[in-house]
Amino acid sequence: MVRPGRRRVNAARVGAAARRSWRAGAPRRYNRVVSDPIADFLQEFKRVAPAIVDSYFVVDHERRIVDFNRAFYAMLPRQMARGLKGKKCYEVLELNICRDNCIAQQCWRDSRHVRLDEISGVVVGDPEGKKLRFILSAIPITDPSGQHVGALEIQRNVTDEAEVQVKYQEMLENEARERERLATQIRARTKELLETNQLLLKTQKELLAYRKGLVV
Repeated sequence: MVRPGRRRVNAARVGAAARRSWRAGAPRRYNRVVSDPIADFLQEFKRVAPAIVDSYFVVDHERRIVDFNRAFYAMLPRQMARGLKGKKCYEVLELNICRDNCIAQQCWRDSRHVRLDEISGVVVGDPEGKKLRFILSAIPITDPSGQHVGALEIQRNVTDEAEVQVKYQEMLENEARERERLATQIRARTKELLETNQLLLKTQKELLAYRKGLVV
């Protein structure tokens, strides 16, 4: 029974009001947003990435692939291209520098852009095992404190150009060998002509001496 003149008190409302009052006086807590430096880099990089015609991928500090473009994807066999993210870069593209002179590790060590020419390698899983040639370029990705957290690596496939250059070099070498062969033949013929000329001169002298009745 509620006595006359008194209002019914809702306990739930009183409790909620008390909690609001306590929270109003208590210090506020803010949710701290942890930034991902690689994600931040990719967000900015994606604005200009379509202008890059060469293949590229982005790795974290463990050399795991976290992003790539269609040109890099198209370079790989279908079974290797599946589940590409998370794989180590050298498990996908095996270059002659991967073991001892990785370009990502070079750019981390020197804290600058690094370019390497005439790099050879093969795509892991390629049934033909075709040897490829690249010009590589890499830049480090850093967090706000300057610590290296990843790298962007761009590959320019110059295999066709390298093959043309090799064939051109072979042609020059063949021409050089042919010129040397002809020069050797000319020297041999010249020597023969000189020897024949000397023999003719000697024979002429002997004939003249014979005519004159002289004993040579």
